Amino acid sequence: MSDNNLTLKINGKLFQMDADPKMPVLWAVRDMLGLTGTKYGCGAGLCGACTIHVDGKPARACLTSLSQVQGKELTTIEGLEADKLKRAWTEHNVPQCGYCQSGQLMSAAALLTTNSKPSDRDIDEAMAGNICRCGTYTRIKSAIKSASDQNSFTQHSDESSDNSRVEQEVTA
Repeated sequence: MSDNNLTLKINGKLFQMDADPKMPVLWAVRDMLGLTGTKYGCGAGLCGACTIHVDGKPARACLTSLSQVQGKELTTIEGLEADKLKRAWTEHNVPQCGYCQSGQLMSAAALLTTNSKPSDRDIDEAMAGNICRCGTYTRIKSAIKSASDQNSFTQHSDESSDNSRVEQEVTA
């Protein structure tokens, strides 16, 4: 078996791919799998636009290589089941340009999964690595607080109970 033959579990589905293990997860999910909700912002892990979950914890997809996520569960914005958070996001008019929103939502969902009643300080700490050029930080905090009042999150939508089935084979 080639070192480039990788299997990734993303949003509850298995994907077989022929890719360089050093490739950032960002490019694999966007370019190879067509999951374009994860955005490229700075490429240095500073803006948070590319935030995904790796085993339920937020990670920067632009800095995380495919080799680092072998055998781990990845969740992108497309697989995030956080309807209450997404609804709060809209109700509090958080989206402006929308570019950073998937990363913001992924970080907020990770926070609410581990802390159902976060304080302002908890929110500030969890969201510190996510930059919003539109400056909707107050709205983001309000939306997280609102969602925490009705918290119910799972990491991903798992449509298939057969996790051993390869959903798609892709090559670089």
